[in-house]
Amino acid sequence: MASFSLTTTVKLSSGYEMPILGLGVYQNDDCVPACLAALERGYRHIDSARMYRNEAQVGQAVRQSGVPREEIFVTTKVYDPEHGYESTKKAVQSSLSNFRFDYIDLYLIHSPLSGKERRLETYRALLDLKKEGKIRTVGVSNYGPKHLDEIKAAGLEAPSVNQVELHPFCQQKPIVEYCEKHGIVVQAYSPLVRAKRMDNPILVELSKKYKKDPAQILIRWSLQHNLVVLPKSSQPSRVVSNAEVFDFNIDKDDLEKLDALDQGSKGAVTWNPVDAD
Repeated sequence: MASFSLTTTVKLSSGYEMPILGLGVYQNDDCVPACLAALERGYRHIDSARMYRNEAQVGQAVRQSGVPREEIFVTTKVYDPEHGYESTKKAVQSSLSNFRFDYIDLYLIHSPLSGKERRLETYRALLDLKKEGKIRTVGVSNYGPKHLDEIKAAGLEAPSVNQVELHPFCQQKPIVEYCEKHGIVVQAYSPLVRAKRMDNPILVELSKKYKKDPAQILIRWSLQHNLVVLPKSSQPSRVVSNAEVFDFNIDKDDLEKLDALDQGSKGAVTWNPVDAD
């Protein structure tokens, strides 16, 4: 059985370690209870964003938890309206103030929708802030291969992370292949398909076979595909159950059944702007 645990990490190109399972806090204005439940259960990775408007709540939960700050990997993201060199620097300073942190573990460009020029300005600002120690690792989100290529063409270091919607129904194979080739770690957001496919016959079948709920099957699928997975829940009980995925292994034949569910971009349940100009 592939041996993972909540303390398993992946080494990033920045040199830092990132836990393979994290808590997503999208659309959770009061995420303190969920964050506290996660940290108490053993999670050490929380994924926020400026657009989520809950950086302050994440920071509060980290302090309240009693877990040392340096043991918790926290991500946030700069959204399109704040893209640009100076505006990104201001956004990062605002994030630090919201969290009340001295540094942020991973800062992502939230999407490529602002256009090439502003994307690159934003990326340069994040790299400069990394040199200043305000950010430890720089990454992107919702980037397709062409967006990653433009960073390379500009002579800039590759992002350490690319966070995209990813689950059996939308496997983003060209992006995953590109990232694997270039040493970029892939994070899977919306791994639970926003609960829209939990009645899928294959999921139901495997849920019964492994005596796990469909969410746990989906999370385990991500882990066995070497993805860093970010299930989101506002319910503390679900936060806990989403971490109960380290005591079983999906057999090869069953993994292949899940792999066969891929619908490409048609399987996406979110905005998925990976093809933006």
